[in-house]
Amino acid sequence: MKILELFGGIGACSKALEKLGIEYEIADYVEIDKYAVMSYTAMHLCTPEQLEYLSSLPLKERQKEILKEEYRNGEWYANDVRTVDARNIPDADCWCFGFPCQDISVAGKQLGFTGNRSSLFFRVMYLVGQLEEEKRPAYLFIENVKNLLSVNGGWDFARLLVELDRGGYDAEWQILDSKNFNVPQHRERVFIVSIRKDIDDGSFRFPEGFPLELRLRDV
Repeated sequence: MKILELFGGIGACSKALEKLGIEYEIADYVEIDKYAVMSYTAMHLCTPEQLEYLSSLPLKERQKEILKEEYRNGEWYANDVRTVDARNIPDADCWCFGFPCQDISVAGKQLGFTGNRSSLFFRVMYLVGQLEEEKRPAYLFIENVKNLLSVNGGWDFARLLVELDRGGYDAEWQILDSKNFNVPQHRERVFIVSIRKDIDDGSFRFPEGFPLELRLRDV
C-alpha cells in the first residue's frame, strides 16, 4: 500500500503502520515545520552512511545540511499543502492526515472551520477533487482531537462528512484513547476511515473491544 502523509510531522502514521505489521511504501510527504522535516528525514529517509556523516557535524550545520534534497533519497516532498498542485502528487492508495487542530481544540478559541489552520481540511479535499477519479486515493485516514465532533455545535463535523461524501467517500469514525493501546498516556482522538464509494462494500466498522490492529487490517 502506498501512502501520502499530509501534515506529516515526524511520520507518526507510517510508524504506526510499521508497528502494526502492515506493509506500506511512502509515496510522498507534506510538512511545513522545518524541525519536523529534519526529524522525519533522519528517522525515515537517510541511509546509515548519511546519518553517520550528519552526526559528525556541529548541530547548526547538521540542521541546515539535512534539509538538502539529497537526504530525501528520491522521496517526493512539498512543504505547504496550500501550494501543492494535484497534478504533481505521486499516486497513493491512502492519504493519511491529521489536519491542524488549533482552531478545534478546547485549548484554543474554537473557531472551527472558520479558522485559517483547521480549514486546511478543505484544501486537502480540493486536491482530491482535482485528481482524475481513477487516481484518487482509495482511502483517506484522518485523525484529530475529539472536539472535532462537537465544535460549533457539531455543524463543522457535519460539514466534514458532507465534504467527504461530495468527494466520493463513505466514512466511519470513532474516538480512541491511547491508554487502551499500551501507551502510558490518556489521549483521546477521533479517527475517521473514509473509503472511496466505488470500492466500499460497507463492511468496515470500528467494533467495540477489538484491538486497533485488527480494525486496520480489515481496511
